[in-house]
Amino acid sequence: MKRPVKQKSNNNSKIIITVIVVLIIISSIFGWLFFGSATNFSENSKQIQFDETNKSAVLATFEKAGIIRFAGLIGLAGAPINLWDKMKSGRYEIKKGQSIVKIVQMLKNGRFAEVKLVLNKVRTNNELAGLISKTFPHDSTTVLIYISSNDSLKEFRTTSNKLFTQLIPNTYNFYYDASLYKIFQKLTNEGSAFWLKNDRMRKAQELNLSPEQVYTLASIVEEETNYESDKYKIASVYINRLKKQMPLQACPTIKYAMNDFTITRIYEKYLTNPSPYNTYKFKGLPPGPICTPSPKTIDIILNSPVTDYIYFVAKSDFSGYHHFSNNYLEHNKYANEYQKALDAYMLKKQTQKQ
Repeated sequence: MKRPVKQKSNNNSKIIITVIVVLIIISSIFGWLFFGSATNFSENSKQIQFDETNKSAVLATFEKAGIIRFAGLIGLAGAPINLWDKMKSGRYEIKKGQSIVKIVQMLKNGRFAEVKLVLNKVRTNNELAGLISKTFPHDSTTVLIYISSNDSLKEFRTTSNKLFTQLIPNTYNFYYDASLYKIFQKLTNEGSAFWLKNDRMRKAQELNLSPEQVYTLASIVEEETNYESDKYKIASVYINRLKKQMPLQACPTIKYAMNDFTITRIYEKYLTNPSPYNTYKFKGLPPGPICTPSPKTIDIILNSPVTDYIYFVAKSDFSGYHHFSNNYLEHNKYANEYQKALDAYMLKKQTQKQ
């Protein structure tokens, strides 16, 4: 009579073991899905932008990006913590090997990605505002108003005319939600630190120029040529002209004065432009830089050679290099050669269009 009882007991044990095994398997799958690596890329990280934070929009963005497996699990993990009410729109960084749970926590806490502001050559406030608006959640109009306001910039001990002289081209790291104050605080701090290195302040003083004036002169040289060897000589020409109180007569300043950087030839009619940036009409340096020059070009000004050059003109072979002269007679000869070559080139170009 006891054998059936024993058999029943064995069956119960098997059922319990089976249930435990099934639970372990389910738990393992659950753990793997929610706590294991959910990423689907080989790079160290990927950034993703969310413009809307409702559930369907977030899941659709993840699906389109294809950077995580089983994107729908974000919805399951986010529901218990009301993710959709707490998440902020913006740019986030998903790191390789990150789990669904970690991703959801990051989205909930609004831990935005670190972004890079790559500052290269910028000529105008509009260009700078556009660059910042492409990197951060600040529209270009707001940025333009900020950098055009001396009240906004006084905390950085600068003005709208001098702001560019504190911007050193480089790559700067920020968090995506950085305020305009934090952005320009870092940029201007880096600009100040730049002048304290490599004996730059002393070199500027030896040229009898302030850092702002060196920067402005560098911006003109930056626009004159891409050839480093010529930049040194052009710098010496302009420094000599400043010493002799001669007009700089820098063609790039005319383009800036006219706000037209597509001009390839400076005509006589352009030289009457009343802008203070017209260095044909006004002696000395313009009131501010005409672009953000590279650190190398700034150092070229500070380390420019001593020459007796006071003229230069592009070579007639259109190589991009220049002839340098210490007298007008020689300069005029080279200038006429260049003008003839340019006239011939323009005529040929016009004929080809017909």
